[in-house]
Amino acid sequence: MPFGRPLPVRSLLAVSLLAVAILSTSCKQGEPAAGPPAKGGPGGKKGGGEVPVMVAKAVDREVPLEIEVIGNVEASSTVMIKPQVSGELVKVLFKEGDFVAAGAPLFEIDHRALDAQLAQAQANLQRAEALSRQATANAGKSRATLQYLKDQSARYARLNAEGVVSKEQNEQVQSNAKVQQEAVSADTSMIESSKAEIQAQRALIDNLKVQLSFTQIKSPIAGRTGTLLVKAGNIVSANSSELVQINQLQPVFVSFAIPEAQLSVVGARFGTSKIPVLALPPEGTSGPPTVGVLTFYENTVDPSTGTIRLRASFPNPERKLWPGSFLRVRMQLGTIPNAVVVPNQAVQTGQDGQFVFVVKEDRSVEMRTVTTATRSSQDMVISKGLAPGETVVTEGQMRLAPGMKVVIRDGRPGGKGAKGGVGKGPGGEAGGPAPEASPGEKGTGEKGPGGKGGRGEGGSRDGMPKGAPPAAKS
Repeated sequence: MPFGRPLPVRSLLAVSLLAVAILSTSCKQGEPAAGPPAKGGPGGKKGGGEVPVMVAKAVDREVPLEIEVIGNVEASSTVMIKPQVSGELVKVLFKEGDFVAAGAPLFEIDHRALDAQLAQAQANLQRAEALSRQATANAGKSRATLQYLKDQSARYARLNAEGVVSKEQNEQVQSNAKVQQEAVSADTSMIESSKAEIQAQRALIDNLKVQLSFTQIKSPIAGRTGTLLVKAGNIVSANSSELVQINQLQPVFVSFAIPEAQLSVVGARFGTSKIPVLALPPEGTSGPPTVGVLTFYENTVDPSTGTIRLRASFPNPERKLWPGSFLRVRMQLGTIPNAVVVPNQAVQTGQDGQFVFVVKEDRSVEMRTVTTATRSSQDMVISKGLAPGETVVTEGQMRLAPGMKVVIRDGRPGGKGAKGGVGKGPGGEAGGPAPEASPGEKGTGEKGPGGKGGRGEGGSRDGMPKGAPPAAKS
């Protein structure tokens, strides 16, 4: 087309439409994006604008010093019942799962053979006693004869010296006295033998009575019986056949492990005062905890885990605690006075350890490194890094960075910010709670690029300019 020649009407219309399209696209690209304004942008704040958060104050109060761990319930006594004599199991005197008292009969073993042995031993005892009496009588007769022969030998010795009797007669009498002396010694030995036989028979009888008592098997402890392992009619062997196991449930023990760092506190109180231990009900169930007392702690720290095992005793009157089950155990070691306490969710963990976001007076946040001491229910005790009365962020930490400013929510669903809240971004922050505005901001709010925040002039009650569409809630 020759230079300087006027364009046709269609060409002018096409060029106009193209220019409008390019202008519309440029306007859309220049509009601010939804969400917090970029750093340095219109109405923007340091760190990307004000972030809605929930906060709580660090309080100073007395906190119970508690340790909560997982424990394992153990029977205070466990006995496997075995027979002490062999024979046929003729009776089972309980049902599986019964609670039995100490001394209650459980089994009966055939005792007829032992009855016969006992009768034989008693008969042998009677014979031994009769022989003992006979030996005693014989010994008395022998001693009398011996005395006579001793007197005779003395008389014959005098007569022999006087020449009345011959030497041969005297020697005969003396020999008879010596023979009788030996007879008396034999009868005395017979008496001693019969006495020993009597003692042996009596010991045998006592042993058979004990063996006979073993045919009636009784419970050595009070507890609950388990599965019956041998039925009536079977032959059982002494000290090898297992019949049933009994667990004592009153009291029961709960064993658990605590970090070795807590051993000094436990050792200082153990023995001087009772350390209460609570067995908490399972998750999702209600009811009061079961109360026990610490009775033992191990003499060695486990080097592989850095823990030490403890054991608590529970009376268990209602038999709520069952051997073998796991439960939560809480041990109370005293109290921490003047402890700085914040909600658990306020404490975050980073690469450099634990920290909290502290809200300053100008509503900017500071990332503060803290040292925690212990957990108390839904709170955390801060031993270092935080003072009572300081405000910490409990929700919304993921959007924060040091130096950013925040608006404080009231914690209610759809709740609005505090009076004098600060609006931000196009149209202000919907439902954005904030601390009470300073005197210079009250009633006007902080102006953003799309409208006036708070309840400023020309703005609606929720920080939106009149007639503007509602902004998306964060």
